[in-house]
Amino acid sequence: MENVIEAHDITKKYPSQKGQPAVAGLNLAIPKGQLYSLVGPDGAGKTTTLRILSTVMEQSSGTASVMGYDVRKHPEKARRHIGYMPQNFSLYPDLSVLENLNFFADIHQIPASRRKERIAEMLSFTRLEQFTQRRAGALSGGMKKKLALACALVHDPAVLLLDEPSTGVDPVSRRELWVILANVVQQGVTILVSTPYMDEAERCHRVGMLYGGQMLVDGTPDEMTARLPFEIIEVKAKPRKAMRQIVSENEIGGILEWRPVGDRLRLAVANHNGDSLRMMDTLSSRFAEAALDVRLLRRVRPSMEDVFVHLVDEQRRAQ
Repeated sequence: MENVIEAHDITKKYPSQKGQPAVAGLNLAIPKGQLYSLVGPDGAGKTTTLRILSTVMEQSSGTASVMGYDVRKHPEKARRHIGYMPQNFSLYPDLSVLENLNFFADIHQIPASRRKERIAEMLSFTRLEQFTQRRAGALSGGMKKKLALACALVHDPAVLLLDEPSTGVDPVSRRELWVILANVVQQGVTILVSTPYMDEAERCHRVGMLYGGQMLVDGTPDEMTARLPFEIIEVKAKPRKAMRQIVSENEIGGILEWRPVGDRLRLAVANHNGDSLRMMDTLSSRFAEAALDVRLLRRVRPSMEDVFVHLVDEQRRAQ
């Protein structure tokens, strides 16, 4: 399958930057119709990568192309095929929803014969039909994101680059936004989206995990969780302090690492020869001895967050 987004050994170092580059030797190969996410914390290099691919900035070294056009040598040609939605709200707050859409239609030179129909499609697609006369600055956070997405799609691009589109919106709007993105992909559009949320990565066909400007791993969510050298046990018991103390005791061998998630603990246990089952039996006995009220003690499917935490810990130990 032909790749519509490619990056080869992309590096970006800002003039004022010391030490590690913002992006260091990044490679990407994303085929048509794929939903690909770049995942990582702030400062990982996600925004810089999207800015390079969208032709907003140039890389320090390496090459990148969108729809076969080198983003440095032929930015105008590449730009015709790209819909770009930056992280910060970049529309005109004093213009109405409809005026913003018309403005972006002007920028992309959408013919008058097609413009009215395309804008109507975008309003329907993002459920903004009832808000055409409302000023963009008066919209809720979720509606601003939908309007920005509609403006990025109004010229019918083949590639959509989204920088943390769901950051700062409520859970309902966040879910609605991802439903819209799934529909966009079904129409054959290729989407590269950055996100700090690991649960969003699980919605994507492939994931690239960035940390410190470097790609830690690339693959499908299932491939990534399958590579983990451990299983996950989830524990919830009261009193919590006693639960933590028992889990952290050195004499309970086999717990590789653990971390709190809400009111429960997620334990990483070696996945060889029934280690996780033996650990569950050991914990059950220790909890019973301490008269703990055990609400949960089970094996669960590893998450993308488990993958990321493990990879970052490995990276830090290597450094």
